[in-house]
Amino acid sequence: MTEPDRLELGTDPAQAGSVAGEAGDARPEHRGADSAAGGSVPAETVEELTRERDEYLDSLRRLKAEFDNFRKRTENERAAQAARASEALVKELLPVLDDLERALEAAEKHEEAKLEEGVGLVHRALAGVLARTGLAEIETDGAFDPHVHEALLAQPVEGAKPGSVVQVLQKGYRLGDRVLRPARVVVAE
Repeated sequence: MTEPDRLELGTDPAQAGSVAGEAGDARPEHRGADSAAGGSVPAETVEELTRERDEYLDSLRRLKAEFDNFRKRTENERAAQAARASEALVKELLPVLDDLERALEAAEKHEEAKLEEGVGLVHRALAGVLARTGLAEIETDGAFDPHVHEALLAQPVEGAKPGSVVQVLQKGYRLGDRVLRPARVVVAE
């Protein structure tokens, strides 16, 4: 008996032999369980195919679970790495914070020379920390580059070539190869 016949009759593989031999079944392929032209599937083959199917299904479920675990593990590792990177940057910025506090203390005492010196010290310290992390100022000398510059204004300037940067309104920075903030500039017409 073929699989569609079993489904049609509503039997399971274990009962296939008894249904095939029933007198009410007049189709020639169901007259004997052991006939050569019978087309019935031996119970051992059905059991073997069922076992093989179950093994494949179990293997697929295990593979899915392994992939889910891998995905979760890599997400956790990525989050931990980001936290460590933030921690390292904050540790680098703590001395800058200390310098800024000292500059504010000097400002309270109205010592202008020390205040200017303190603010300069803070600026140099912060610029050094950021430079060590890969931050670099975008060059603004020369021609306008739309990839790293943002033109806020174009105006005629004597002696300047059209399309050249004549004034920087806000410095731009890149971190490695990525532009964090384009330089905002005035361009000559």
